[in-house]
Amino acid sequence: MAITSHVLCFQWELFFGFQGLFGVPELSAPEGFRVAQEKALRKTEQLVQRVCATPPGPQTVLIFDELSDSLCRVADLADFVKIAHPEAAFREAAEEACRSIGTMVEKLNTNVELYQSLQRLLADKKLVDSLDPETRRVAELFMFDFEISGIHLDREKRKRAVDLNVKILDLSSAFLMGTHLPNTIEKRLLPEGIRHHFELAGDHAVVDSLRAEAPDDLVREAAYKIFLYPNAGQLKRLEELLSSRDLLAKLVGYPTYSHRALQGTIAQSPETVMEFLEKLSDKLSERTMKDFEMIRGMKMKLNPQNSELMPWDPPYYSGLIRAERFNIEPGLYCPFFSLGACMEGLSLLFNRLLGVSLYGEQPVKGEVWSEDVRKLAVVHESEGLLGYIYCDFFQRADKPHQDCHFTIRGGRLKEDGDYQLPVVVLMLNLPHSSRNLPTLLTPGMMENLFHEMGHAMHSMLGRTRYQHVTGTRCPTDFAEVPSILMEYFANDYRVVHQFARHYQTGQSLPRNMVSRLCESKKVCAAADMQLQVFYAALDQIYHGKHPLRSSTTDILRDTQERFYGLPYVPNTAWQLRFSHLVGYGAKYYSYLMSRAVASMVWRECFRQDPFNRAAGERYRREMLAHGGGREPMLMVQGMLQKRPSIDDFVNTLVSDLDLDFETFLMDSA
Repeated sequence: MAITSHVLCFQWELFFGFQGLFGVPELSAPEGFRVAQEKALRKTEQLVQRVCATPPGPQTVLIFDELSDSLCRVADLADFVKIAHPEAAFREAAEEACRSIGTMVEKLNTNVELYQSLQRLLADKKLVDSLDPETRRVAELFMFDFEISGIHLDREKRKRAVDLNVKILDLSSAFLMGTHLPNTIEKRLLPEGIRHHFELAGDHAVVDSLRAEAPDDLVREAAYKIFLYPNAGQLKRLEELLSSRDLLAKLVGYPTYSHRALQGTIAQSPETVMEFLEKLSDKLSERTMKDFEMIRGMKMKLNPQNSELMPWDPPYYSGLIRAERFNIEPGLYCPFFSLGACMEGLSLLFNRLLGVSLYGEQPVKGEVWSEDVRKLAVVHESEGLLGYIYCDFFQRADKPHQDCHFTIRGGRLKEDGDYQLPVVVLMLNLPHSSRNLPTLLTPGMMENLFHEMGHAMHSMLGRTRYQHVTGTRCPTDFAEVPSILMEYFANDYRVVHQFARHYQTGQSLPRNMVSRLCESKKVCAAADMQLQVFYAALDQIYHGKHPLRSSTTDILRDTQERFYGLPYVPNTAWQLRFSHLVGYGAKYYSYLMSRAVASMVWRECFRQDPFNRAAGERYRREMLAHGGGREPMLMVQGMLQKRPSIDDFVNTLVSDLDLDFETFLMDSA
């Protein structure tokens, strides 16, 4: 009886035209997820039959993409709703939809007839040569997805590949959960003077983080040693995850997991990644040593009895040096960065660079999951509406504490010639406004807003024929380029001056305050980058040749010694907290390489004039428009008008660390 009343209620809402989430009519109630997924699964079955009956040609790729789109439109939306919706019923229904669609994807990836319909196309050289580059690339990407599942293998090996994929999924989930679990220690083992810094539970102290910003050296040391104390279960999960990934890679024809993960990226191979990391480490080493000396000097000044520099020291002491050299108290900056001013600044920048404006639209009832979510229409001056951005910007209970971009619907050219407009969500965690105070952003929040909006514009301005390569669906070492590039705009006075006004007085943010902020970020930046090189190298070694030459902890110790320089602390296992090993396995280097590309694009195209419309149009044409539909290095080459080398990447990253003395001279003039 209860089920029937739910269905009646649901049909009643549809009859009266209530909107569902993101304007999807079915999603006006949690039960709608089942309706949406069943609809998607029915359509999938029809498309599978259709593609298997279609002679090989461009139409094969179009049907594959439509098949992918019908599943992604439910799965992507559900992926977001399951973590962000405030109502448990919606979250649970979305979780179930993800499982259901995931099962269907596994079935499709092992459907031999479906695989053969694509294989027939790619095996015909004449047909392949007749395909345009984007269609050929998309066909190859679909084939790559098939072969990861071992579909090209004999029955026994195919079963092993499927089993390994399931095992890797389970181990990844369990390892990820373990990276966040707190460690406990008997209270009596902690010095009495620092016990109150930790949560106490009976006779135990609970340590749930590194407490990297704690002023007391002893608190940071205790947190580091306890939080990173090895857990045997987590250690076993990591070893199994790495060996299972290696087995799967070998089974489907790659020498290592890293070779498989890097196919189609800017780097292309693990050898190139290690060359990049080793050259960067060599170039950084002298600067890093100077940074460590400076940090050691600050520690000695405050704690002469114990001035040896340890891994728990740099974040805290580099913050002190920054504060001492530059007066960058966030409270001084916040009044100039109201959310409204920052959004106006973004709209103005996009308008001058790309001919794009952001317009607020009133969502209809049921379209958004929280009343403070804002809907933006992205409109081009001659092309019209490009897509929608839903801005979920404000803190609320149980909302994940992460700033991120979600694709809800990918752009693609439909069979009727219309373009399916992209829809994305930007999620931040900003404070709410009050009656007397608008939402004010710290400089870090403002930079994050620009960063995430870079992802959003990548999604909006991509005009790919296929949703499989829409917007940010591109290799990881290219996906961060548009977002990091936006950070350069956020740190340029000519851009900031256009929007940063005191919310009460209307006064512009003084130029010397912007300069101080930018230069403060370069304090100990070499040591920070060296740490990222160490993490990236560790990730490569873990996903390189197996069996590993020694335990994951011994590899951590040796890699830390070689690529970082501060001593390994016995009885710690930082790798067991390295959550990025799950989502960025063999690809942690991507952030550094994306930063190098973004820096080169900034220097070559925008540093002289951040509002250069011709450069903006070229940026859209050469980089943003293609999503993942073109090889990333070809996009970089098109933008820079040259093919950058590893040395170019390394040199641009290192030169970014130089202090801008011209700025200081201008400020002191």
